[in-house]
Amino acid sequence: MSIDKAAVAALGDRTIGPEHKGMPPESWGRTVREFLATAPTLDRLETPILTIDRAAVAANIAIMADWVVAAGVRLAPHGKTTMAPQLWADQLAAGSWGITLATIWQTQVARSFGVARVLLANSLVDPVGLRWVAAESARDPSFEFTCWADSVETVALMQEQLSALPGAERVRVLVELGGPHGRTGARTVEQALAVARAIDAASRLTLAGVGGYEGALAHDRTPNGIRAVRDYLDGLEHLHREIDAAGLYRVPAIVTAGGSAYPDLVVERLAPLADEDGARGTVTTVVLRSGAYLIHDDGFYAGISPLAPPRSEKPLRSAMHGWARALSRPEPALALLDAGKRDLPYDEGLPVPQRVAGPDGTALDPDATVSALNDQHTFLRLPGGAATELPIGAVVRLGLSHPCTAFDKWRLIPVIDDADAPTPRVVDFLHTFF
Repeated sequence: MSIDKAAVAALGDRTIGPEHKGMPPESWGRTVREFLATAPTLDRLETPILTIDRAAVAANIAIMADWVVAAGVRLAPHGKTTMAPQLWADQLAAGSWGITLATIWQTQVARSFGVARVLLANSLVDPVGLRWVAAESARDPSFEFTCWADSVETVALMQEQLSALPGAERVRVLVELGGPHGRTGARTVEQALAVARAIDAASRLTLAGVGGYEGALAHDRTPNGIRAVRDYLDGLEHLHREIDAAGLYRVPAIVTAGGSAYPDLVVERLAPLADEDGARGTVTTVVLRSGAYLIHDDGFYAGISPLAPPRSEKPLRSAMHGWARALSRPEPALALLDAGKRDLPYDEGLPVPQRVAGPDGTALDPDATVSALNDQHTFLRLPGGAATELPIGAVVRLGLSHPCTAFDKWRLIPVIDDADAPTPRVVDFLHTFF
């Protein structure tokens, strides 16, 4: 599916200013393209800084593209992970079926860059948002928008709000199935079937399939966690077959699940539905919505993804790193760095100290750990306690966990050629929209 390549390219003409964290004063007033023409290296930027490794992103995109093709499913990567249209364009160019988003505002950002197919993995009852969807669909009939509903009340509210608008465009809706103690979603197949019937009866809606999110039901790969995910996915398959048997599908159906923690289980349970002619001849597209695979990490996803070593022969690798400078050595075994909660993710694990940056940089003691983050400080524990191991002013490269809460802290993110290089070169900048 398409994206407006000219709009994406025009991001290079945006002007850098002091509102862009980590960017040096020499860049202010220059466009991104002009500053890149000066061949900047990472050491010309201020700390703290978040970087993206170009080679790792390219490898991760290729690995996932090949993986979904081999699995026989489609990929609509979750755009909320990065909110970076430049990366969406790369994912779409690699064959992604569409872009998934979580809010109507994120959808509007995507449309401003010409994204033609959006899967809103959420219910939409906001009246302003519904009016916009109706108007945008009327303006551009090629715009393919699909959202979720998990209750009869949601369907009734959507129908009421859309019925007050001119036109006859229908909004495509998936029935969302949830699970015990999960997030949103009808809690039983029977409740979900009632939602499907309500959508089918609504004059301004079209029943387009079923969807859900298995990642809310487990957080590890223990037998109990795997069983919970498989049971949930089996319920999603059962719901789809029940809807099809009831003759409620009027268009080809979508069955969608999948974050970046259990895509293998989604494929195991749901891929057999792909392109299958249902009981009433309904053709089904199975759509995976993984988003974090693109950046991967050195924390949560490194520990749980089926595409991380040693579970994969072609593993993903982390494309994001934090770089923070030692400000203080107040105790022999403690260093305070100049990054904190406002700069780095911490909700799925604290940063992992990796090495001292620079041409003479060395690996840190393998027992070094980050024990806490304050708003603007990182507590780095150095068991050896030698001041020479990390002198004040030295820069530390940090491995990070959870890209979804890394990107939202930065408006402009430098892309470097190689995070392992003695002096990485800045080869691009990613604009984020949060």
